Amino acid sequence: MITLEMPPPLLAIEVVSPGEQNRNRDYRYKHTEYAAREIAEYWIVDPELQQVTVCKWIEGKYEDTIFLGEQIITSEVVTDWKLTVNQVFQKL
Repeated sequence: MITLEMPPPLLAIEVVSPGEQNRNRDYRYKHTEYAAREIAEYWIVDPELQQVTVCKWIEGKYEDTIFLGEQIITSEVVTDWKLTVNQVFQKL
């Protein structure tokens, strides 16, 4: 849990829990929560869709990039990351 007294982390990673309500929370409401803290980057790891969405804080809003399959997940926070989406899900 991140509190207002804490400095914002550079990276947060959310794993989507099963269920439509959880999906809405993780894809919609987390944007708002993390934007309030100006977290530089967060990832939404979605086992059901087998995708990773990287949300980057750019000029006051998040810009999302979806990565699938054999795409290497790129990050401005974890610059030496070399895993593909498929490799991430093989490790889970």
